Formats: sequence, C-alpha cells, structure tokens
Amino acid sequence: MNLLRRALLASIGAMIGWKLSWSKEISPDSGEGSSQNETEESSVTPRHVLCFLGKERDLSPLSDAASQAIRDFATGFSIDEDYSQAEPDDRMTQSFAVCWDRVEADAWSPADEDAVADHQSVLYVLGPSMAQAETVKVSMVALRLIERLIDAGAVAAKGESAGIAHGLDRWRELIRQGAEAVKAADPLAEQRIGRLAFAKRPLSAPGYLESVGFHLVGLPEVYVPETVGSERQIVAIMDAVADEITQRGLEPTLKGRHANHSFDSTYEPDEFKFNPYGIVRLPK
Repeated sequence: MNLLRRALLASIGAMIGWKLSWSKEISPDSGEGSSQNETEESSVTPRHVLCFLGKERDLSPLSDAASQAIRDFATGFSIDEDYSQAEPDDRMTQSFAVCWDRVEADAWSPADEDAVADHQSVLYVLGPSMAQAETVKVSMVALRLIERLIDAGAVAAKGESAGIAHGLDRWRELIRQGAEAVKAADPLAEQRIGRLAFAKRPLSAPGYLESVGFHLVGLPEVYVPETVGSERQIVAIMDAVADEITQRGLEPTLKGRHANHSFDSTYEPDEFKFNPYGIVRLPK
C-alpha cells in the first residue's frame, strides 16, 4: 500500500507540470514549501482537475464538447491549453493503473484498460476554486461535464485532484446517481456520490489507512487505524464517518467517535490532495 501511495503521488506529479498555483493566488501568505502542521484551518480552497482521453489525434471533439458544456452549465471550468495534447501520452497506462478505484466491484474492465493504452489525445479541464459551501454543487457539475465528454467520445476519464479513475460504465452509473440526487434535492446523497466519484480510499499513512479527496465535497479526510479490520471494513468506516459529519456536524461526530481533528497534513498546500478542512483521526 505504501508503494501504491508513492506511485499515486509520482503519477500525478509527473503527469502535470503545474501544481496548485491557484493556492498562492487565494492565500498569498500560505507559505509555499512549508508543511501544513499548524492548528488553524487553511485558506486554500479545493479545485477539480479532470483528465480525459480521446480516441483521435484531434482534440476538437473533446475540447468543443467541453467548451459547450462550460457555456451551458459548467460555469468557472476551463480547458487547460498548456498540458492538453493532440497525441498520446505514454505515461497514461501507468497513471490510470494506480488510479483505478479498487473499492467498487467492477469499477473498470479490460476494455477500459485497452482504451487507455490505445488513446490518441489528452484533454485537461480545470474546475473553479471552490468555497466549502459550494463543493458538493460543483462536484455534481463536474459529473455532468464528464457525461458530456463521454458522450462526445472520451474513452477514459479520471479525477487528478485525488488520483481516482473509473471505467466508463462506472462513470455512467455515478452520473446517473448524481442526477437522481440533484433532482431529489438530497444533499446527503449528492455528497456521498461526490465522494464515490472523486475521492480515493484507502491509501496508507503511518499506522492508518486514509481517504484522499474528501475536500472535494467539503469534508475533512478520515484516518482509520489500520488494525481495525480489513481494507473494505475500514473503507466502510470512512464512509460512515463522512456521512455522520454531514448529518450531525463535525463536533458531535468527533465526540461520538472519540476522534480528534487536526490540520497537520502530510501534503503541502500546493498539492492537489491537500485538504484545507483537516483530518479526522479515529482512536487506535
């Protein structure tokens, strides 16, 4: 698991030359290069970064669809012109290999792996910097954007902000569930689907298994002692704690779980996976 975590970090870092330059714009005094181990909440805000693979050496089918979606409903999203390319990227196979969701059964298929291997173009779309209260809403918009690009011919998609990839069938199911939750005006369901779509879990931290990407729905990360049970049992605990925070609030959840909340992140504020809402650690 430690190897997987390092591979995930290396994959994202190598794939994208830019890091979170927007964090410096929002928080000029955040102190790039220093570890985030203060006790105060950071003013950095999260942002979606989406990666799409095309089947042609022509970006226009995907970029045109993304541009139209931005005009139609995805306000604040933008195409990254610097790192999108109308040619294959031979790092994508390894990048997707460490990013596939390994919690959901059949989250991807051999056909999805083949599509990644055979891709001919890469498009990156950047989301807006999100205030905490807007994270779930924007994550539902990100799902609609993914739907629009799949319909336009994208053969694979992943969220770079946490390093999570699903196969096309799984993306379509998450998109369907997200649309139903939005129609029903069910914020808990929207947030849960946003976590399933855009967060990666579990990854390894010293003595714990951790979530990465809960900031994309406005929540702190959840660290569960690795001795508690199997990985699937620990993932279920992570998800239950996230639901409790949403329903009951942070302080009651901390009290009920005998957990602590801190901001001593192992990630730097300019890393995609940095969570400005902190970390909830369950007791050992």
